Amino acid sequence: MINLTGRNAMSAEGLKAVTALGIGVFTKSTLRILLACALMASVSGCALFGGKDKKPLPLPAVPATNAATLGWSANVGKSGGYMFMPGFGDRLVYAASNSGDVYALAEEGGRTVTRIETKARLAGGVGVGDNLVVVASVKGDVLAFDAAGRSLWKANVSGDVLASPAVVADKVIVRTADGRIFALNRIDGKRQWVFQRATPALTLRTNAGVLSNRGTLYAGYPGGKVVAIEVEGGKPIWEATISLARGATELERVADVAGVPVLDDTRVCAAVYQGRTGCVETLSGNVLWSREISSPDGVAVDAKNVYVTDVDGNVFALDKTNGATLWKLEKLLRRDPGTPILVNGKLVVGDKDGLIHVMSVENGDLIGRLSTDGSRVVSLLKNGGGAIAQTDKGGVFAINVK
Repeated sequence: MINLTGRNAMSAEGLKAVTALGIGVFTKSTLRILLACALMASVSGCALFGGKDKKPLPLPAVPATNAATLGWSANVGKSGGYMFMPGFGDRLVYAASNSGDVYALAEEGGRTVTRIETKARLAGGVGVGDNLVVVASVKGDVLAFDAAGRSLWKANVSGDVLASPAVVADKVIVRTADGRIFALNRIDGKRQWVFQRATPALTLRTNAGVLSNRGTLYAGYPGGKVVAIEVEGGKPIWEATISLARGATELERVADVAGVPVLDDTRVCAAVYQGRTGCVETLSGNVLWSREISSPDGVAVDAKNVYVTDVDGNVFALDKTNGATLWKLEKLLRRDPGTPILVNGKLVVGDKDGLIHVMSVENGDLIGRLSTDGSRVVSLLKNGGGAIAQTDKGGVFAINVK
């Protein structure tokens, strides 16, 4: 529970408002506000309870040779506060909404090929495998359909599923908000194994799922930890600590890996909210390096660099071998840019105002910008030679990056 003693005490009104947000689980943006409030004797002046955040910096103009252009757009329905993430398969983009509809959109042109009516309130993104489309409801039901939209099976995991299910070999991997990872049989949905570890009283509410590679799952956890797990039996392989929790209160000690770890041949890299950004060895989990950069999102990795956006909106390029800063872009301050992705050798992020920003990986210069529908970009994924963005209003945008 939240510590109510000493200089970090919160008023009764503040505690009531915090409790109303959910027990022990907070969104990334809300937690940033709460941490500032926790340092005050009263929260009456806090942005969460009527104050105003500082405005973002004015954006500079981008070159006439704009590196971002719109391919097509569609709308699949509002997110309802959840962080929906599209899935990809057979030249289709699958996108879902809180209302329960799943759309299969053609990669070329964005027309609706199939619409699946799940008749359930959905809470996360879409997992796609060979003739398998999987989503999850707000009640913890995992729903599987074939590509034509016919229901195959339904399973319950007794918890909020905020991340996209992952279809891995003969399994469907599902992660719940309390950190449990379930392996379900892809044929009938029967439970094969469950991985679980202790979590602290307060955690971030994120849509971070798992990364699968060569029979191993990688996942980030509270306490600044990254774990490697066997796909076949769910046994832990190693656990690494990128950043330790710090602070006097439970709120200050929130130190979660909020994004999905990213893998290259020899290292796994991740960022910790209220902690550090770093990389560990793929085989052993030994920490190679870590930097004092706090991020509420994931990272991107190319042949040379690790890219990360921090809590203030700065974008960093770090040397992959030692974490040294190569460049820092400060022009997206207070715009809450999300997890960066790499497309055609360019760095791309989406922000809270629905803008897509394209940067040079060489020096961080802004070389492209695209406006979507004015609502937060809740997910941004690479797809072939372009990117797909989904927004809070339900917009799905195919973005060309040149």
